Amino acid sequence: MNPAPPILALASDYDATLAFEGKLAASTREALSRFKASNRKLLLVTGRDLDDLLAILPGIELFDCIVAENGALLYWPSSRRIESLASSPTKHFLENLRKRGVQPLSVGCTIVATKLSHYDAVQTAISEMGLALKIILNRDSVMVLPAGMNKATGLACALSELRLHPDHVVGIGDAENDEAFLELCGFSVAVANAIPRIQEMSDLITEQEHGGGVVEVIEKILAGEQLRHLSTVPSHHR
Repeated sequence: MNPAPPILALASDYDATLAFEGKLAASTREALSRFKASNRKLLLVTGRDLDDLLAILPGIELFDCIVAENGALLYWPSSRRIESLASSPTKHFLENLRKRGVQPLSVGCTIVATKLSHYDAVQTAISEMGLALKIILNRDSVMVLPAGMNKATGLACALSELRLHPDHVVGIGDAENDEAFLELCGFSVAVANAIPRIQEMSDLITEQEHGGGVVEVIEKILAGEQLRHLSTVPSHHR
């Protein structure tokens, strides 16, 4: 077996992965700080819109890049630079959804999100208007983005700017919308509370849930353990 590429970065989902009920535990933040201090990069890959994330996550400067809106927007905390990677939803589309009673309706720079119960109404609006939009699931939520846009496309842009190859990145997630970026990373991890599909496709499943699982992985990396040798699932992309 060829030696595993060195781990130079960690890319993690936020809700139900790093965070529990929207909050980042002190122990998780401390582990992230130690990982960053080891001269590695930290990336947050989330479906949340940026304003929402900034309101609930103090000390966001810990991350080198935020891949927000499920891959449609990049935020660089050190410079506060924002890069939109896709077009904004049209006013007519939003009006169509509201007329169909789609509430709550969250609108970011690019992303539109609502509850899973409105899936059919959203899909019908997209089809009838002939829009090049795609629905992405995230547990009990649906997110609407331009076709071809997902967490993997956003992360790939961020890694390119950081001059990092995906093979050197460990990705951690829990839900449907994480699958694309986990496939991109050189090593994929599912936290213990991840849905079955994410557990099945990941290289490693943590023993602990949420942030505790992320801490578990960071501890192994900082201890110099070869994650490949700890795999709980046969590698799917080597």
